[in-house]
Amino acid sequence: MTDRDVHTVLIANRGEIACRVIATLRRMGIRSVAVYSDADTGARHVAEADVAVRIGPASAAHSYLDIDKIVGAARATGADAVHPGYGFLSENQRFAAALEAEGIIFIGPPAGAIATMGDKITARAAVVERDVPVVPGISRPGLTDDDLIGAAPGIGFPVLIKPSAGGGGKGMHRVSDPAELPAAVQRARREAASAFGDDSLFLEHFVDTPRHIEVQVLADNHGNVIHLGERECSLQRRHQKVIEEAPSVLLDEATRARIGQAACDAARSVGYSGAGTVEFIVSSKRPGDFFFMEMNTRLQVEHPVTELVTGVDLVEQQIRVARGEVLSLTQDDIVLTGHAVEARVYAEDPAAGFLPTGGTIVHLEEPRGVGVRVDSAMLSGLVVGSDYDPMLAKVIAHGADRAQALERLDAALAHTRVLGVVTNIDFCRYVLNRSEVIEARLDTGLLDRLVVDYAQPQPVPEALALVGLCRTGTREPDPWRNAVGWRIGGPASVITRIADGADAYAVSIVIDEATASSLCGTATVTHDDGRDPWTANVVYHEFAQGVSRLIVDGVSQS
Repeated sequence: MTDRDVHTVLIANRGEIACRVIATLRRMGIRSVAVYSDADTGARHVAEADVAVRIGPASAAHSYLDIDKIVGAARATGADAVHPGYGFLSENQRFAAALEAEGIIFIGPPAGAIATMGDKITARAAVVERDVPVVPGISRPGLTDDDLIGAAPGIGFPVLIKPSAGGGGKGMHRVSDPAELPAAVQRARREAASAFGDDSLFLEHFVDTPRHIEVQVLADNHGNVIHLGERECSLQRRHQKVIEEAPSVLLDEATRARIGQAACDAARSVGYSGAGTVEFIVSSKRPGDFFFMEMNTRLQVEHPVTELVTGVDLVEQQIRVARGEVLSLTQDDIVLTGHAVEARVYAEDPAAGFLPTGGTIVHLEEPRGVGVRVDSAMLSGLVVGSDYDPMLAKVIAHGADRAQALERLDAALAHTRVLGVVTNIDFCRYVLNRSEVIEARLDTGLLDRLVVDYAQPQPVPEALALVGLCRTGTREPDPWRNAVGWRIGGPASVITRIADGADAYAVSIVIDEATASSLCGTATVTHDDGRDPWTANVVYHEFAQGVSRLIVDGVSQS
């Protein structure tokens, strides 16, 4: 493949990954094109791109998943290439083929590699040809229920039933009792057919105390393949990752070299090019043994931790490979420095079973500081709906070692404030401060066990005072109707009742001074159970953009 010019790139995605890609394009001097649905008219990626094109209504099926609309937008804007991000069409071989037919570069692997690795049975067969270790099991096209049930005793219980298509844990079932296997197989087929339109299954031995280790690879179109170390992705809830880090403390240098070589061999098995991730399962009790699970033929959500420990911009490398360049990096150039940890910020309510939430972000503060990175799609005033994945941002921290990276990430999350939308930020901090995580005693089931002990934190008096002040903040031009407690003879308190689950509070605000843009006074917070009240001197500012800030001073318990 000869070098091809890339002057304009369309990002066939939304949210934080679209913003992330735009940042690299801007640094490389490449024009960026965003696409957006009606739900994303005011989105951050739309504002940050050089050009933005509407592609349809909120429904992903009629916008971000519509191949014809994406290709049409690329053609209309003169895009030389399309970056798919992750999710949506990123692993769709028909999309890659449609772009190729239009003479537009797909910033990803060949369609054939996507097709092979997109089916777990064919992927397993391909890597076996390269002697990549796989979990003992049975996998071939057309396996019947009887085939799976008959093979299970030879594989050894517990076994894991897995769908050939798709991912995210859908249709996946662990079975320890042979008597339960027939019903579990039928259930897995129904779920796989419903989720992926394909009920093909295969069977693997379930690895004891499993850890999810993935290796980042880079390959060009000239036969060069390297790896950039591994990521530890064992902290996942219901097979969805929440906290990721690089490197994994489980692996020693010898194992790191072996698993990296296996990942490169897996990429070579399908003629891979671009950035990709090879996922392995490793037993905590036997870290020297690892087994291939699957290959993700795209950029991963957790790619920033690899970037921070290697200093390599993976999006830039994707673009250079797509242009036909030879990799400028060799394996010897890849040195892992320090440690990095990432937390995904979701619009979800951990106290309500992690149900997705929504609303308008009325105030936003994102953390800064040494070693802190934020990949975000958030904006003050952004309406967060239920049309797409609830991930809003990623907060990442890098340190000289793992302990420092964990401390920096916890501090960064403490300084991440998203008012107006319920998020999982406190849950992430809860996880980071558990002894199992601090001591790296991880496995893929840990987070599901920790959820049982998680309790929603009680609101601090300052937060309740803010609510009370906000509710007093209606500034009527008529002083007789003003809600700040003004009266002849001196200020009176304004009392707000607040219910928070089973708890109830009274927030009493005495306003000493009120202007068109601020309030100041004293807040007293009293709990209905009779516990001692809290008092604080408070100043509340409201700015023209609708951004609010509360300054609390002299908090004391009466």
